[in-house]
Amino acid sequence: MSNHTRLHKDTARRVNTRYLSAERVAEIINRKGIAECLAGVASYITQDFLRWTDFDKCPRMANHSEVGVIELMPVSDARSYAFKYVNGHPSNYRYNLPTVMAFGVLADVATGTPELISELTITTAIRTAAMSAVAARALARPGSKTMALIGNGAQSEFQALAFHHLLGIEMFHLFDIDAGATDKLVANLNRLGLGSRRFDSTREAVTGCHIVTTVTADKTNATILTPEMIEPGMHINGVGGDCPGKTELHADVLRLGPVFCEFEPQSRIEGDMQQMPADFPVTEIWQVLSGQATGRTSPEQVTIYDSVGFALEDYSALRYMRDVAAELKMTETISLIPALANPKNLFGFLGGNRGEQTPVPAEVALAA
Repeated sequence: MSNHTRLHKDTARRVNTRYLSAERVAEIINRKGIAECLAGVASYITQDFLRWTDFDKCPRMANHSEVGVIELMPVSDARSYAFKYVNGHPSNYRYNLPTVMAFGVLADVATGTPELISELTITTAIRTAAMSAVAARALARPGSKTMALIGNGAQSEFQALAFHHLLGIEMFHLFDIDAGATDKLVANLNRLGLGSRRFDSTREAVTGCHIVTTVTADKTNATILTPEMIEPGMHINGVGGDCPGKTELHADVLRLGPVFCEFEPQSRIEGDMQQMPADFPVTEIWQVLSGQATGRTSPEQVTIYDSVGFALEDYSALRYMRDVAAELKMTETISLIPALANPKNLFGFLGGNRGEQTPVPAEVALAA
């Protein structure tokens, strides 16, 4: 037996999966700055959407209950596979839990090895806001300066920051049926030096705004925006309608201008366009970004972005966080896959046959 063969048979190959906790992701964002992170994720999303046809895509898989939804969101190209586990439970505030919680994985397509496992609750908030900004840069009226934020919950600060830093929005009009949520948002925007005004209704908040973002949480067929509220030239960024039975826009709002989405097969099931017939025309945003389709055609045109969130955005966000963590030397590792001296002898791992790279724990050695 050659030395090479002996080494191969006697040495376990350790798989060190990189790990990013919620605390580590928060530290990374604080060190880089949230403006730079939003811009970075937006850049990665744009890069990946421009190679749309490289990816194996499908609608997310959802398990619905009376109180919420739990979803898996997979996507892959020739090199990397990614998925996100994510929930949506609007009543979680009663238990002091976030409405949305998520984690994600990046894996090597060639071997199936999990290369990264990361929190995606904070990162999803950044990627959702970054995606909104990517779409708005392609669809909103140039020179837009005011945006209404209808729904002032956990996503609202991220939307405001993305539109301020990436589109130059200077003033935010705020409304939420929960006055406490608006109190929170006003305090945070003041601390960040962003201008805001609060209103007593959606109709008042959207008046005179160039962009309207709806990001409400209730799982219901709501009509947050109705046709008479929409003014010429508005860009509507519909974020909250993101599962069957959950909408924010009156169906007639969708008839006021061209509608754009992420991945049509998923958006027709989950987006506001679930209200529309199967032949209702929509355009996937990657086509606009790549120049294969037209976005806004005039300053007076109303444009609607029906966002539900798509797995490719999570792939982009995971890549960005992985790269920044490596740049800042802030990556931890976890032992997720057993290191085996003989990859066909998984059972031997239980008996301590774990290869020379896996030391016996000190407490086991002492007990022996």
